[in-house]
Amino acid sequence: MYLLCVIGNIFITAIVCLNPQLHTPMYYFLCNLTVLDIIYVSVILPKLMAVTITGDIRISYPECFAQVFFYVFCIGTEFFILASMAYDRYMAICAPLHYMLFMNPKTCVAMAASCWLLSLLNSLLHTLLICVLQFCNSHDINNFYCDMISLLALSTTDTRSHKIFLFFELSVIFLVQFILIIISYIFIFAAILKIRSSGGRMKAFSSCISHLITVILFYGPSLILYMKTKGSKEQDTLLSMLYLVVVPMLNPLVYSLRNKEVWEATVMLKKKILRSSLVG
Repeated sequence: MYLLCVIGNIFITAIVCLNPQLHTPMYYFLCNLTVLDIIYVSVILPKLMAVTITGDIRISYPECFAQVFFYVFCIGTEFFILASMAYDRYMAICAPLHYMLFMNPKTCVAMAASCWLLSLLNSLLHTLLICVLQFCNSHDINNFYCDMISLLALSTTDTRSHKIFLFFELSVIFLVQFILIIISYIFIFAAILKIRSSGGRMKAFSSCISHLITVILFYGPSLILYMKTKGSKEQDTLLSMLYLVVVPMLNPLVYSLRNKEVWEATVMLKKKILRSSLVG
């Protein structure tokens, strides 16, 4: 699963970078998404594989804090990137005449840089808050990776202020981005329904179906995990595995199998490789 995730996301990134016809805002944000998927599965899954192979379940404090930092950083950035992609689809369908004016290269770079920078600062703050906690009693993490909720439960320090901040941060970053995506798609669906021809409606809807599937796959398990009441360890582990492993692995399939442009770009790239090999 790890290899499928990394190879699939590298493949999508390479296809987008090597084909000028895919140098559009939507695929620019998609490349950001694939890089994020590669980073956070590479932070968590190699350690999980090492534990599975060797049976050594220990993790050092620096490794644990590194997992917390990169996990929060990548998940937060992914929330922002998905919201940016929803705005891109909104502009493309609801305001096509102004699309290139508002979604020019400088705007796209500024939006992506803001996503990464805000998530970096947020992740750094969370990691610093976790670093000052004391762990005097149990050191057994109730998960297959170091997440903030498990570490807060282990700490002997008073963590009420940390939990309040975590709830506030989740509300701002998680729910606000989700609400913005919902609002964008309400306007998108309203604009699609106004299109008279069925072919035009299908073309407009197909341009955002891949992003919509990714949002459902990513937000579904996340909402259930963080908004549900107390559940079993197996349920929490399964939900974590879904959005940490399965979703990054499925993203390349979603954006390739459901996307005609990616298929055409892949065919063109194969033809170029064949021509160059024949010439060589």
